[in-house]
Amino acid sequence: MPIAASILVPNINFITNNIFLGHLSEQSLAIAGITGVYYLVFGTMGFGLSSGLQAVMSRRAGENRSAEIGLLFLQAVRIAIAFAITGILVTNFIAPFILKYALHNDKDIEMAISFLRIRIWGLPFLYIYQMRNSLLISINQSKYLIIGTIAETTSNVFFDYALIFGHFGLPALGFNGAAFASIIAEFTGLITIFSVIHFKGIGKSINLFTNKKLHYNSVRLILHQSMPIVVQYSASVASWEYFYILIEHHGTQPLAISNIMRNLFGIFGCFAWSFSSASNSMVSNIIGQKLEHRVKELVIKITKLALTFSISVAILINIFTRLFLSAYGQSESFINEAIPVARVISFALILQSVSVVWLNAVVGTGNSRRNLITETIALILYCVYVYLVLEYFNLPITIGWISEWIYWITLFIPSYFYIQSKKWMGKKI
Repeated sequence: MPIAASILVPNINFITNNIFLGHLSEQSLAIAGITGVYYLVFGTMGFGLSSGLQAVMSRRAGENRSAEIGLLFLQAVRIAIAFAITGILVTNFIAPFILKYALHNDKDIEMAISFLRIRIWGLPFLYIYQMRNSLLISINQSKYLIIGTIAETTSNVFFDYALIFGHFGLPALGFNGAAFASIIAEFTGLITIFSVIHFKGIGKSINLFTNKKLHYNSVRLILHQSMPIVVQYSASVASWEYFYILIEHHGTQPLAISNIMRNLFGIFGCFAWSFSSASNSMVSNIIGQKLEHRVKELVIKITKLALTFSISVAILINIFTRLFLSAYGQSESFINEAIPVARVISFALILQSVSVVWLNAVVGTGNSRRNLITETIALILYCVYVYLVLEYFNLPITIGWISEWIYWITLFIPSYFYIQSKKWMGKKI
Protein backbone atom coordinates (compact mmCIF):
# COMPACT_ATOMS: atom_id res chain seq x y z
CA MET A 1 0.00 0.00 0.00
CA PRO A 2 2.83 2.51 0.63
CA ILE A 3 4.12 1.63 -2.84
CA ALA A 4 0.64 2.31 -4.24
CA ALA A 5 0.70 5.70 -2.58
CA SER A 6 4.10 6.57 -4.08
CA ILE A 7 3.01 5.52 -7.58
CA LEU A 8 -0.15 7.53 -7.10
CA VAL A 9 1.84 10.79 -6.82
CA PRO A 10 2.48 11.60 -10.51
CA ASN A 11 -1.02 10.41 -11.35
CA ILE A 12 -2.65 12.61 -8.71
CA ASN A 13 -0.61 15.53 -10.06
CA PHE A 14 -1.79 14.71 -13.58
CA ILE A 15 -5.43 14.39 -12.51
CA THR A 16 -5.34 17.56 -10.40
CA ASN A 17 -3.94 19.44 -13.39
CA ASN A 18 -6.70 18.07 -15.60
CA ILE A 19 -9.55 18.86 -13.21
CA PHE A 20 -8.44 22.50 -12.99
CA LEU A 21 -7.74 22.66 -16.74
CA GLY A 22 -11.16 21.16 -17.46
CA HIS A 23 -12.70 24.15 -15.72
CA LEU A 24 -10.42 26.43 -17.76
CA SER A 25 -11.56 25.12 -21.17
CA GLU A 26 -12.30 21.89 -23.08
CA GLN A 27 -9.31 22.55 -25.34
CA SER A 28 -6.97 22.80 -22.34
CA LEU A 29 -8.30 19.47 -21.06
CA ALA A 30 -7.79 17.93 -24.51
CA ILE A 31 -4.19 19.17 -24.98
CA ALA A 32 -3.32 18.03 -21.45
CA GLY A 33 -3.80 14.50 -22.79
CA ILE A 34 -1.10 14.96 -25.43
CA THR A 35 1.35 16.73 -23.10
CA GLY A 36 0.64 14.43 -20.16
CA VAL A 37 1.36 11.25 -22.09
CA TYR A 38 4.45 12.84 -23.69
CA TYR A 39 5.89 13.60 -20.25
CA LEU A 40 4.89 10.11 -19.13
CA VAL A 41 7.11 8.63 -21.87
CA PHE A 42 10.13 10.14 -20.11
CA GLY A 43 8.68 9.48 -16.66
CA THR A 44 8.44 5.77 -17.39
CA MET A 45 12.07 5.73 -18.53
CA GLY A 46 12.93 6.69 -14.96
CA PHE A 47 10.48 4.13 -13.63
CA GLY A 48 12.14 1.46 -15.81
CA LEU A 49 15.56 2.45 -14.51
CA SER A 50 14.34 2.35 -10.91
CA SER A 51 12.66 -1.05 -11.50
CA GLY A 52 15.93 -2.58 -12.72
CA LEU A 53 17.81 -0.94 -9.85
CA GLN A 54 15.19 -2.22 -7.40
CA ALA A 55 15.63 -5.81 -8.58
CA VAL A 56 19.41 -5.60 -8.07
CA MET A 57 19.19 -3.90 -4.65
CA SER A 58 16.53 -6.36 -3.48
CA ARG A 59 18.77 -9.27 -4.52
CA ARG A 60 21.63 -7.75 -2.49
CA ALA A 61 19.30 -7.31 0.50
CA GLY A 62 18.22 -10.97 0.21
CA GLU A 63 21.88 -12.02 0.06
CA ASN A 64 22.67 -9.94 3.20
CA ARG A 65 24.98 -7.66 1.20
CA SER A 66 23.34 -4.40 2.30
CA ALA A 67 26.62 -2.48 2.29
CA GLU A 68 26.57 -2.54 -1.54
CA ILE A 69 23.11 -0.94 -1.83
CA GLY A 70 24.28 2.62 -1.25
CA LEU A 71 26.93 2.29 -3.98
CA LEU A 72 24.37 0.97 -6.46
CA PHE A 73 21.98 3.80 -5.65
CA LEU A 74 24.54 6.53 -6.28
CA GLN A 75 25.51 5.07 -9.66
CA ALA A 76 21.82 4.93 -10.62
CA VAL A 77 21.39 8.61 -9.74
CA ARG A 78 24.21 9.48 -12.15
CA ILE A 79 22.50 7.49 -14.91
CA ALA A 80 19.16 9.18 -14.10
CA ILE A 81 20.66 12.67 -14.43
CA ALA A 82 22.03 11.72 -17.87
CA PHE A 83 18.54 10.50 -18.85
CA ALA A 84 17.01 13.77 -17.64
CA ILE A 85 19.43 15.92 -19.64
CA THR A 86 18.63 13.85 -22.74
CA GLY A 87 14.89 14.34 -22.18
CA ILE A 88 15.28 18.10 -21.82
CA LEU A 89 17.31 18.36 -25.03
CA VAL A 90 14.89 16.18 -27.03
CA THR A 91 11.89 18.20 -25.83
CA ASN A 92 13.42 21.54 -26.72
CA PHE A 93 14.92 20.68 -30.10
CA ILE A 94 13.19 17.60 -31.57
CA ALA A 95 9.69 17.31 -30.08
CA PRO A 96 8.38 20.57 -31.66
CA PHE A 97 9.03 19.18 -35.17
CA ILE A 98 7.29 15.90 -34.33
CA LEU A 99 4.22 17.65 -32.86
CA LYS A 100 3.94 20.01 -35.85
CA TYR A 101 3.91 17.02 -38.15
CA ALA A 102 1.55 14.84 -36.06
CA LEU A 103 -1.15 17.27 -34.86
CA HIS A 104 -3.69 18.97 -37.12
CA ASN A 105 -4.71 22.04 -35.10
CA ASP A 106 -2.20 24.93 -35.03
CA LYS A 107 -3.36 26.21 -31.65
CA ASP A 108 -3.04 22.70 -30.19
CA ILE A 109 0.55 22.56 -31.45
CA GLU A 110 1.45 25.95 -29.99
CA MET A 111 -0.07 25.15 -26.57
CA ALA A 112 1.58 21.72 -26.39
CA ILE A 113 5.08 22.95 -27.27
CA SER A 114 4.93 25.88 -24.85
CA PHE A 115 3.74 23.64 -22.00
CA LEU A 116 6.29 20.86 -22.57
CA ARG A 117 9.27 23.21 -22.72
CA ILE A 118 8.40 24.20 -19.14
CA ARG A 119 7.20 20.83 -17.83
CA ILE A 120 10.26 18.85 -18.90
CA TRP A 121 12.46 20.62 -16.31
CA GLY A 122 10.78 18.50 -13.65
CA LEU A 123 12.49 15.33 -14.95
CA PRO A 124 15.64 15.47 -12.75
CA PHE A 125 13.49 15.78 -9.61
CA LEU A 126 11.13 13.02 -10.73
CA TYR A 127 13.94 10.59 -11.59
CA ILE A 128 15.80 10.97 -8.30
CA TYR A 129 12.50 10.70 -6.42
CA GLN A 130 11.83 7.40 -8.24
CA MET A 131 15.32 6.13 -7.32
CA ARG A 132 14.64 6.97 -3.67
CA ASN A 133 11.36 5.04 -3.80
CA SER A 134 13.12 1.96 -5.18
CA LEU A 135 15.76 2.24 -2.47
CA LEU A 136 13.18 2.27 0.32
CA ILE A 137 11.21 -0.62 -1.22
CA SER A 138 14.30 -2.79 -1.70
CA ILE A 139 15.35 -2.45 1.98
CA ASN A 140 11.78 -3.01 3.24
CA GLN A 141 11.23 0.60 4.37
CA SER A 142 8.33 1.37 2.02
CA LYS A 143 6.25 2.78 4.90
CA TYR A 144 8.15 6.08 4.53
CA LEU A 145 7.03 6.56 0.92
CA ILE A 146 3.71 8.00 2.05
CA ILE A 147 5.43 11.06 3.56
CA GLY A 148 6.88 12.19 0.24
CA THR A 149 3.56 11.42 -1.41
CA ILE A 150 1.59 13.71 0.89
CA ALA A 151 4.09 16.56 0.51
CA GLU A 152 4.11 16.39 -3.28
CA THR A 153 0.37 16.04 -3.69
CA THR A 154 -0.45 18.91 -1.31
CA SER A 155 2.04 21.17 -3.06
CA ASN A 156 0.66 20.33 -6.50
CA VAL A 157 -2.96 21.04 -5.57
CA PHE A 158 -2.05 24.39 -4.01
CA PHE A 159 0.12 25.64 -6.88
CA ASP A 160 -2.25 24.33 -9.56
CA TYR A 161 -5.05 26.41 -8.11
CA ALA A 162 -2.79 29.41 -7.54
CA LEU A 163 -0.91 29.47 -10.86
CA ILE A 164 -3.63 28.38 -13.31
CA PHE A 165 -6.21 30.91 -12.10
CA GLY A 166 -4.00 33.49 -10.36
CA HIS A 167 -4.71 33.33 -6.61
CA PHE A 168 -2.77 34.27 -3.45
CA GLY A 169 -0.97 37.07 -5.27
CA LEU A 170 0.51 34.77 -7.92
CA PRO A 171 0.11 35.37 -11.69
CA ALA A 172 -2.65 33.66 -13.68
CA LEU A 173 -0.64 31.52 -16.11
CA GLY A 174 -3.52 29.45 -17.46
CA PHE A 175 -2.50 26.21 -19.17
CA ASN A 176 1.21 26.70 -18.46
CA GLY A 177 0.49 27.25 -14.77
CA ALA A 178 -0.06 23.49 -14.45
CA ALA A 179 3.48 22.86 -15.75
CA PHE A 180 5.08 25.14 -13.14
CA ALA A 181 2.90 23.64 -10.38
CA SER A 182 4.00 20.10 -11.23
CA ILE A 183 7.71 21.02 -11.21
CA ILE A 184 7.37 22.66 -7.79
CA ALA A 185 5.51 19.59 -6.50
CA GLU A 186 8.16 17.14 -7.76
CA PHE A 187 10.91 19.19 -6.12
CA THR A 188 8.95 19.29 -2.85
CA GLY A 189 8.46 15.50 -2.86
CA LEU A 190 12.17 14.92 -3.53
CA ILE A 191 13.37 17.19 -0.72
CA THR A 192 10.87 15.64 1.71
CA ILE A 193 11.94 12.05 1.07
CA PHE A 194 15.64 13.06 1.26
CA SER A 195 14.95 14.58 4.67
CA VAL A 196 13.17 11.45 5.91
CA ILE A 197 16.06 9.18 4.91
CA HIS A 198 18.55 11.53 6.55
CA PHE A 199 16.74 12.00 9.87
CA LYS A 200 15.79 8.32 10.20
CA GLY A 201 19.43 7.29 9.76
CA ILE A 202 18.55 4.93 6.92
CA GLY A 203 21.51 6.02 4.80
CA LYS A 204 24.11 4.89 7.34
CA SER A 205 23.02 1.23 7.28
CA ILE A 206 23.53 0.95 3.52
CA ASN A 207 26.61 3.21 3.15
CA LEU A 208 24.63 5.81 1.23
CA PHE A 209 26.94 8.45 -0.28
CA THR A 210 29.95 6.91 1.51
CA ASN A 211 31.69 5.92 -1.74
CA LYS A 212 31.13 8.72 -4.26
CA LYS A 213 33.44 7.43 -6.98
CA LEU A 214 32.13 6.33 -10.36
CA HIS A 215 31.94 2.52 -10.25
CA TYR A 216 31.87 1.24 -13.84
CA ASN A 217 30.95 -2.36 -12.97
CA SER A 218 27.91 -1.19 -11.00
CA VAL A 219 26.88 1.17 -13.81
CA ARG A 220 27.10 -1.69 -16.31
CA LEU A 221 25.10 -4.00 -14.04
CA ILE A 222 22.32 -1.42 -13.55
CA LEU A 223 22.16 -0.62 -17.26
CA HIS A 224 22.20 -4.31 -18.20
CA GLN A 225 19.26 -4.97 -15.88
CA SER A 226 17.38 -1.71 -16.53
CA MET A 227 17.72 -0.83 -20.20
CA PRO A 228 15.37 -3.53 -21.50
CA ILE A 229 12.76 -2.28 -19.00
CA VAL A 230 13.44 1.37 -19.91
CA VAL A 231 12.96 0.61 -23.61
CA GLN A 232 9.92 -1.53 -22.82
CA TYR A 233 8.15 1.10 -20.69
CA SER A 234 9.01 4.11 -22.85
CA ALA A 235 7.96 2.29 -26.03
CA SER A 236 4.72 1.29 -24.32
CA VAL A 237 3.83 4.86 -23.41
CA ALA A 238 5.08 6.17 -26.78
CA SER A 239 2.50 3.91 -28.39
CA TRP A 240 -0.07 5.55 -26.12
CA GLU A 241 1.05 8.93 -27.43
CA TYR A 242 0.52 7.58 -30.96
CA PHE A 243 -2.97 6.54 -29.85
CA TYR A 244 -3.68 10.08 -28.58
CA ILE A 245 -2.44 11.62 -31.82
CA LEU A 246 -4.92 9.45 -33.74
CA ILE A 247 -7.64 10.49 -31.29
CA GLU A 248 -6.79 14.16 -31.93
CA HIS A 249 -7.71 13.58 -35.57
CA HIS A 250 -11.26 12.80 -34.36
CA GLY A 251 -11.67 16.23 -32.71
CA THR A 252 -11.35 18.07 -29.41
CA GLN A 253 -14.09 16.25 -27.45
CA PRO A 254 -12.86 12.68 -28.16
CA LEU A 255 -9.35 13.81 -27.16
CA ALA A 256 -10.63 15.37 -23.92
CA ILE A 257 -12.61 12.19 -23.11
CA SER A 258 -9.55 10.04 -23.74
CA ASN A 259 -7.52 12.28 -21.47
CA ILE A 260 -9.97 11.58 -18.65
CA MET A 261 -9.68 7.85 -19.38
CA ARG A 262 -5.91 8.23 -18.93
CA ASN A 263 -6.77 9.70 -15.53
CA LEU A 264 -8.84 6.63 -14.69
CA PHE A 265 -5.92 4.38 -15.60
CA GLY A 266 -3.55 6.50 -13.56
CA ILE A 267 -5.54 6.87 -10.37
CA PHE A 268 -6.87 3.31 -10.18
CA GLY A 269 -4.08 1.48 -11.99
CA CYS A 270 -1.63 2.52 -9.26
CA PHE A 271 -2.82 -0.42 -7.15
CA ALA A 272 -1.86 -2.85 -9.91
CA TRP A 273 1.53 -1.20 -10.35
CA SER A 274 2.17 -1.30 -6.60
CA PHE A 275 1.59 -5.04 -6.56
CA SER A 276 3.79 -5.39 -9.62
CA SER A 277 6.57 -3.48 -7.84
CA ALA A 278 6.17 -5.74 -4.83
CA SER A 279 6.31 -8.74 -7.17
CA ASN A 280 9.60 -7.50 -8.67
CA SER A 281 11.22 -6.83 -5.28
CA MET A 282 9.92 -9.88 -3.40
CA VAL A 283 10.69 -12.37 -6.17
CA SER A 284 14.26 -11.07 -6.40
CA ASN A 285 14.61 -11.09 -2.62
CA ILE A 286 13.47 -14.67 -2.06
CA ILE A 287 15.66 -15.90 -4.93
CA GLY A 288 18.55 -14.22 -3.10
CA GLN A 289 17.51 -16.23 -0.02
CA LYS A 290 17.73 -19.49 -2.07
CA LEU A 291 13.93 -19.95 -1.96
CA GLU A 292 13.41 -20.24 -5.72
CA HIS A 293 10.90 -23.07 -5.23
CA ARG A 294 8.47 -20.61 -3.60
CA VAL A 295 8.45 -18.01 -6.38
CA LYS A 296 5.34 -19.31 -8.13
CA GLU A 297 3.46 -19.53 -4.82
CA LEU A 298 4.40 -15.92 -4.04
CA VAL A 299 3.34 -14.59 -7.46
CA ILE A 300 -0.04 -16.34 -7.24
CA LYS A 301 -0.67 -14.77 -3.82
CA ILE A 302 0.21 -11.30 -5.12
CA THR A 303 -2.03 -11.88 -8.15
CA LYS A 304 -5.00 -12.74 -5.94
CA LEU A 305 -4.53 -9.55 -3.93
CA ALA A 306 -4.14 -7.45 -7.09
CA LEU A 307 -7.29 -8.98 -8.58
CA THR A 308 -9.28 -8.27 -5.41
CA PHE A 309 -8.37 -4.58 -5.58
CA SER A 310 -8.88 -4.23 -9.33
CA ILE A 311 -12.30 -5.90 -9.34
CA SER A 312 -13.38 -3.66 -6.46
CA VAL A 313 -12.15 -0.61 -8.37
CA ALA A 314 -13.93 -1.73 -11.55
CA ILE A 315 -17.20 -2.02 -9.64
CA LEU A 316 -16.77 1.45 -8.14
CA ILE A 317 -15.99 2.97 -11.55
CA ASN A 318 -19.15 1.50 -13.03
CA ILE A 319 -21.33 2.61 -10.11
CA PHE A 320 -19.95 6.15 -9.80
CA THR A 321 -18.96 6.85 -13.41
CA ARG A 322 -21.08 9.98 -13.76
CA LEU A 323 -19.87 11.40 -10.44
CA PHE A 324 -16.22 10.96 -11.43
CA LEU A 325 -16.70 12.50 -14.87
CA SER A 326 -18.60 15.48 -13.49
CA ALA A 327 -15.47 16.63 -11.59
CA TYR A 328 -14.01 17.91 -14.88
CA GLY A 329 -16.69 20.57 -15.37
CA GLN A 330 -17.86 19.39 -18.79
CA SER A 331 -21.35 19.25 -20.36
CA GLU A 332 -23.95 16.49 -19.96
CA SER A 333 -23.43 15.39 -23.58
CA PHE A 334 -19.71 15.10 -22.91
CA ILE A 335 -20.36 12.85 -19.90
CA ASN A 336 -22.79 10.67 -21.88
CA GLU A 337 -20.17 10.15 -24.59
CA ALA A 338 -17.52 9.26 -22.00
CA ILE A 339 -19.49 6.67 -20.00
CA PRO A 340 -19.18 3.75 -22.51
CA VAL A 341 -15.43 4.34 -22.72
CA ALA A 342 -15.18 4.18 -18.93
CA ARG A 343 -16.89 0.77 -19.00
CA VAL A 344 -14.21 -0.50 -21.38
CA ILE A 345 -11.45 0.93 -19.18
CA SER A 346 -12.81 -0.73 -16.03
CA PHE A 347 -12.36 -4.20 -17.57
CA ALA A 348 -8.91 -3.25 -18.89
CA LEU A 349 -7.86 -2.42 -15.31
CA ILE A 350 -8.71 -5.98 -14.25
CA LEU A 351 -6.61 -7.42 -17.06
CA GLN A 352 -3.78 -5.02 -16.23
CA SER A 353 -3.68 -6.07 -12.56
CA VAL A 354 -2.89 -9.66 -13.48
CA SER A 355 -0.50 -8.93 -16.34
CA VAL A 356 1.80 -6.49 -14.55
CA VAL A 357 2.30 -8.81 -11.56
CA TRP A 358 3.53 -11.68 -13.78
CA LEU A 359 5.46 -9.32 -16.04
CA ASN A 360 7.39 -7.88 -13.09
CA ALA A 361 7.93 -11.31 -11.57
CA VAL A 362 9.99 -11.98 -14.71
CA VAL A 363 11.99 -8.79 -13.98
CA GLY A 364 12.58 -10.07 -10.44
CA THR A 365 14.11 -13.28 -11.81
CA GLY A 366 16.72 -11.15 -13.59
CA ASN A 367 15.55 -11.75 -17.15
CA SER A 368 14.37 -8.27 -18.11
CA ARG A 369 15.33 -8.85 -21.76
CA ARG A 370 12.59 -11.43 -22.13
CA ASN A 371 10.04 -8.79 -21.14
CA LEU A 372 11.31 -6.54 -23.92
CA ILE A 373 10.49 -9.24 -26.49
CA THR A 374 7.04 -9.70 -24.96
CA GLU A 375 6.44 -5.95 -24.97
CA THR A 376 7.51 -5.62 -28.60
CA ILE A 377 4.95 -8.19 -29.72
CA ALA A 378 2.20 -6.54 -27.63
CA LEU A 379 2.99 -3.06 -29.00
CA ILE A 380 2.94 -4.20 -32.61
CA LEU A 381 -0.53 -5.70 -32.12
CA TYR A 382 -1.65 -2.59 -30.21
CA CYS A 383 -0.47 -0.08 -32.83
CA VAL A 384 -1.89 -2.06 -35.76
CA TYR A 385 -5.25 -2.30 -34.00
CA VAL A 386 -5.53 1.42 -33.11
CA TYR A 387 -4.47 2.48 -36.62
CA LEU A 388 -7.08 0.26 -38.27
CA VAL A 389 -9.86 1.20 -35.86
CA LEU A 390 -9.24 4.95 -35.46
CA GLU A 391 -7.56 6.02 -38.68
CA TYR A 392 -8.43 3.51 -41.39
CA PHE A 393 -12.03 2.59 -40.47
CA ASN A 394 -12.64 5.80 -38.43
CA LEU A 395 -14.62 3.92 -35.75
CA PRO A 396 -15.70 5.47 -32.39
CA ILE A 397 -13.10 5.87 -29.66
CA THR A 398 -14.92 3.32 -27.47
CA ILE A 399 -13.84 0.64 -29.95
CA GLY A 400 -10.36 2.16 -30.02
CA TRP A 401 -9.95 1.76 -26.26
CA ILE A 402 -10.51 -2.02 -26.55
CA SER A 403 -6.87 -1.98 -27.66
CA GLU A 404 -6.04 -2.05 -23.95
CA TRP A 405 -7.61 -5.51 -23.63
CA ILE A 406 -5.44 -6.81 -26.47
CA TYR A 407 -2.31 -5.24 -25.00
CA TRP A 408 -2.61 -6.64 -21.47
CA ILE A 409 -3.63 -10.14 -22.56
CA THR A 410 -0.65 -10.28 -24.92
CA LEU A 411 1.71 -9.28 -22.08
CA PHE A 412 0.32 -11.83 -19.63
CA ILE A 413 0.50 -15.05 -21.66
CA PRO A 414 4.30 -15.31 -22.27
CA SER A 415 5.11 -13.99 -18.75
CA TYR A 416 2.92 -16.65 -17.15
CA PHE A 417 4.46 -19.48 -19.15
CA TYR A 418 8.01 -18.25 -18.49
CA ILE A 419 7.52 -18.37 -14.71
CA GLN A 420 5.88 -21.78 -15.10
CA SER A 421 8.82 -23.08 -17.17
CA LYS A 422 11.37 -22.53 -14.34
CA LYS A 423 14.01 -21.62 -16.94
CA TRP A 424 14.93 -18.63 -14.77
CA MET A 425 16.19 -20.77 -11.88
CA GLY A 426 19.89 -20.32 -11.14
CA LYS A 427 20.19 -16.95 -12.94
CA LYS A 428 22.62 -14.59 -11.16
CA ILE A 429 22.46 -10.79 -11.19
